[in-house]
Amino acid sequence: MKLWSNSFADLSTIPGEFAFCVIDAAQHVALSDNRNPHLAWSDVPTGTQSFALICHDKDVPSRGDDVNQEGREVPASLPRVDFFHWVLIDIPAAQREIAVGSHCRGITPRGKPELLSLPGNMRHGLNDYTGWFAGDPGMCGDYYGYDGPCPPWNDSIVHHYIFTLFALDVPHLRVDGKWSGQAVRLAMRQHVLAQASLTGLYTLNPRLAK
Repeated sequence: MKLWSNSFADLSTIPGEFAFCVIDAAQHVALSDNRNPHLAWSDVPTGTQSFALICHDKDVPSRGDDVNQEGREVPASLPRVDFFHWVLIDIPAAQREIAVGSHCRGITPRGKPELLSLPGNMRHGLNDYTGWFAGDPGMCGDYYGYDGPCPPWNDSIVHHYIFTLFALDVPHLRVDGKWSGQAVRLAMRQHVLAQASLTGLYTLNPRLAK
């Protein structure tokens, strides 16, 4: 199976329009257009009954002590963890493309609702901005669907955003509870016929963006 995008090439920089934030000289970061990128796929295995899509950042600091702190930089040696930016399941077996901005346009404070009007009975899962904004009175809520990159502006590494499409042998994936990225990964384990990935790079550190 092959996965590609007209929005960015594999292992290239994700354009700012597909990010949650962009670099700002005065305030470090500014909110961006936050549109979902284009994705397309081919060479689907026989027996595919649906697809699932997960986008995660594999480079999120495991501790927040230095994150976005003036005069400090998050060390490259710090262990990293996954942060999920997009969870989409029950994509119809006949579908081969996701259009730019079809699942997200702009930033929705407190998160997009679960019940969006999606064609073909597709369902959005929770992304990890749900936990990130949990203590922010103006932004806290359940964040469903896509929300783009916003790595720490003082991180010493460029982050990798991995879009992975899974071909599944079931038309409807059963996920217990609120379907986070980890919950969907667990639910898919016995149903994956094939998978393909596309990786985009992103940083908000001006030193690394040059």
